[in-house]
Amino acid sequence: MSERHKGNSLTGISHSAGPVLRVEQSIRSEIAAISPFVDKLMLLIKRCRCVPGSEIDVEVSLREALANAVVHGNHEDPHKHVYVDCHCVPNEGISIVVRDEGLGFSSTELPNPTAAEQLQSMHGRGIYLMKSLMDEVHFERGGTVVHMRKKCARAQNR
Repeated sequence: MSERHKGNSLTGISHSAGPVLRVEQSIRSEIAAISPFVDKLMLLIKRCRCVPGSEIDVEVSLREALANAVVHGNHEDPHKHVYVDCHCVPNEGISIVVRDEGLGFSSTELPNPTAAEQLQSMHGRGIYLMKSLMDEVHFERGGTVVHMRKKCARAQNR
């Protein structure tokens, strides 16, 4: 059985290894909207079993991407939204795209958060964490869109 979650609807499609998950959703650009959304999505991701044992990597990366989009992209403007597209295939992996309505940024100009002069900084670790925890992370549309992918450990060993 597959699940497609768009807004508040779910529909089914079959896959031999378990439920295939596709979620397209938006949240308001408010910090308070992040945790409830991530908590619900992570329940679906765990049920799908697309990255068994690596769910925490996905959760941390998703929280960081959403926080960056809300705070830095949309400047916590409640009239703006952050859009999430998640595709999860059992025992294969997960792909997540997060898009904001901001002006973007240059991902190549970010300081290294592990450099001595950055260790006391209160910012700059989110993208570093995302790149450390996910298999692929890249930005498009001037930094307003982040694509993240995590492969299932079993799929990588095939």
